[in-house]
Amino acid sequence: MAAPNIVNVATITGVTTFIAGIAVTTRGTLTDGISTVVANPASSGKVLKINSLVAAAIGSTTGVTLQHFNNVAHTAAGSTVSIAMTASVPQFSSLVLISKENSVYIQENSSLGIFAQPNSGTIDIVCSYEEIS
Repeated sequence: MAAPNIVNVATITGVTTFIAGIAVTTRGTLTDGISTVVANPASSGKVLKINSLVAAAIGSTTGVTLQHFNNVAHTAAGSTVSIAMTASVPQFSSLVLISKENSVYIQENSSLGIFAQPNSGTIDIVCSYEEIS
């Protein structure tokens, strides 16, 4: 099924999700250490509008990378686009990676994945989005 026409929608549902304690990774392979923030399965009949995504450093300063995947399974490097690459999140601070001013749409069979850079801190993520169908 194709993504819905967002001019004439039937339902908009607000969702907030979080991931606590994303540990650092050495990224041995493409999918090692990636945490899925949001995924929109194939044939969902929905488009996801990401309104905000905030990363908080728990402990030491650490970097974070947020990527858009053109498939839900995070496979194939050719289907990956970085939204934030090695963005520094200061110690015990937060960094806004996506906001209302630069929202992102996730179409069917696409996802957002995030991983922490190999430093000593961990990352918490809070993501607010709308499911549009």
